[in-house]
Amino acid sequence: MSPSTPPQRVRDRLVSCFRSGDAIRSRSVSDVVLSGTVDVPVPPARLVADWEREISSHLGLEPGDVEALPLARARARWPDYKACVQAVADWTRALGLGEVLASSDVALMACRGARYHHDGAQYGAAAFCNLFVSEDKGLDVHFPCTGHRIPLVRGTVLVFDTCQPHAVVRRGSGSGFRADDFGPGQDCSQLFLTWELSIEDARVARALQVAFEVGAPTSAQSNEEQVWVNGERASVCPESGWWCRAG
Repeated sequence: MSPSTPPQRVRDRLVSCFRSGDAIRSRSVSDVVLSGTVDVPVPPARLVADWEREISSHLGLEPGDVEALPLARARARWPDYKACVQAVADWTRALGLGEVLASSDVALMACRGARYHHDGAQYGAAAFCNLFVSEDKGLDVHFPCTGHRIPLVRGTVLVFDTCQPHAVVRRGSGSGFRADDFGPGQDCSQLFLTWELSIEDARVARALQVAFEVGAPTSAQSNEEQVWVNGERASVCPESGWWCRAG
């Protein structure tokens, strides 16, 4: 698979300052989003019911929330877990990423939509690889700054830069996150496995076209991971997904 090409636009200059061992390095932020669909079995009904109970009774997900679920307990009740991992491993291998998945941390996550955000303040040293295991509930992953909008179905798989703003929004809703799209009584939770791929792995950096030591602003040389846009530290508007000056 070749990287999809975002629409032409006036590009902001994005710089991620991320932790590498005891040092802070700088890198570019990738516009590349790799996506596909792999064949994964339907999770057992009792496991799905367990997830729903966990979401409602313990996580208490509000619209836009993304939280972790216990992976070890899920694996004990998920006979096809290894098949899911193998499907993603085969897909990433076909992208030229070798066995990177095997050496990457994995977690099980649940979301009820997701407000626009970036993860560069915590995971700037990583790219995310996500496998969605829920059925199609009319939701998309949206990357507003690149124009990518990817339908979420069982087997949707993505690799993308953690610093690129993204959200889970209602399909056909236009742009922007709206909490009313994920109100009480709506079946809109999504479950996904997520791996943290080291951005310093040469195969990951090459696939996402990431460049290193790109000259972060002098004031960014601290012990804090952050993202800079056009020379200023920036955050993401949770409703629109556009960059704004950090407060």
